[in-house]
Amino acid sequence: MRTIPIAIGLFMVLAAPLHAQLPETTVDFDPERTAIVITDPQNDFLHEDGVAWGAVGESVVANGTRDNLEVLMEVAKETSLPLVISPHYYYPSDHEWSFGGPLEVMMHAIGMFDREGHLHTDDLEGSGADWLQRYKPYIEDEGTIVTNPHKVYGPESNDLVLQLRKRGITKVILAGMSANLCTESHLRELLEQGFEVAVVSDGTAAAQFPELDGYQAAMTNFQFIANEVLTTAEVVQRVQAAASVSAR
Repeated sequence: MRTIPIAIGLFMVLAAPLHAQLPETTVDFDPERTAIVITDPQNDFLHEDGVAWGAVGESVVANGTRDNLEVLMEVAKETSLPLVISPHYYYPSDHEWSFGGPLEVMMHAIGMFDREGHLHTDDLEGSGADWLQRYKPYIEDEGTIVTNPHKVYGPESNDLVLQLRKRGITKVILAGMSANLCTESHLRELLEQGFEVAVVSDGTAAAQFPELDGYQAAMTNFQFIANEVLTTAEVVQRVQAAASVSAR
């Protein structure tokens, strides 16, 4: 048998397009075991007056993120998939932390997701920590699960995994803000916890600076590690089809 020298073989692998090297994987959206999880659908990210809009607004508009998140909420209600919201809140005690990463420090400095305290809700309505108004009919529905807040980026500090496991959920359709921070951190933890995760590429957005593109960074990593990366339209089609089969 003729062999290819190692150096030539390695060059051929590295020179091949990335998509040709990675096998295609898909998620079966079994309605009995699938949930839609949305991170941080809150004003500070998604409203023009939100404190982070200057950084994320261009990406939000380009992706149609606000509309797509509403579509995902609608299809969750239409097909009776669990809709799970993992919010981000900071209370006065959280501002006593003694260190943090660059974005974490910035969020604290600009008052992002700030609330008066765990047991206070008077300050929530219309604040940066509140839901985008158009989402309230879906999120404040009795069937929607709102977890405890996550505190940095991932769900390790809240009860998301518990809520999913207690409902027999093994597959997650993940969207929300922001792509390379909370959304990606949720993806990584859910994968480590043994869930299958499909990420919605246009159901998220990220901060973009002249030298940094958070959205592109996330999309690169999603292609490597998510079980599947889909558009909102693809998710709706697949979820509706799965629900139709299940109803027969």
